Amino acid sequence: MGKQMDIARSELILGGQKSGKSRRAENLAQSWLAQSGSHRAVMIATAQAWDDEMTQRIARHQADRAQRVPDMTTVEAPLHLAQAIQRHSSPDTLIVVDCLTLWLTNWLMPVHANAADRAQALSIETGQLLQSITDAPGPLVLVGNEIGLGVIPLGREVRVFVDALGLLNQQVAAACARATLMAAGLPLTLKDLS
Repeated sequence: MGKQMDIARSELILGGQKSGKSRRAENLAQSWLAQSGSHRAVMIATAQAWDDEMTQRIARHQADRAQRVPDMTTVEAPLHLAQAIQRHSSPDTLIVVDCLTLWLTNWLMPVHANAADRAQALSIETGQLLQSITDAPGPLVLVGNEIGLGVIPLGREVRVFVDALGLLNQQVAAACARATLMAAGLPLTLKDLS
């Protein structure tokens, strides 16, 4: 694989679409696996196939990931992310969560559902997620989108989502030892306490 990567206790990787976020997470997993035969890597996938295009996208990601990191197992946790982290985390296991943006989408959709109930459930789940980041006995890599750099969205629902994602990113970045922003496949370290 090449040069070993420095692996933090926890890292949030943010960026735009096709910025290299998932590739960095996969490279960290490869590096972790190369360090010891006893190391494991687990991908916690949050995507749900709502339509044909998303079904194809998920299948493409799975095939690409299986080729790039064949020893990484995948589990699905579209809603209860903290529980999945707790279940699979151990000192010899690196966990990759891909991605926080889709996890948030799963909690906020559909928009016509009872917003107050969803907001309360999301608040509880977010608190549990932040605690699971702190408590994880092994390394944890979380991937998410940075979408707040563009124009202010016109629709109320989109503005609510952009605000919620910005807040989630801030909270997760505060809980993680490292935060990295990806652009054009290049990492920019925003925070490093490792």
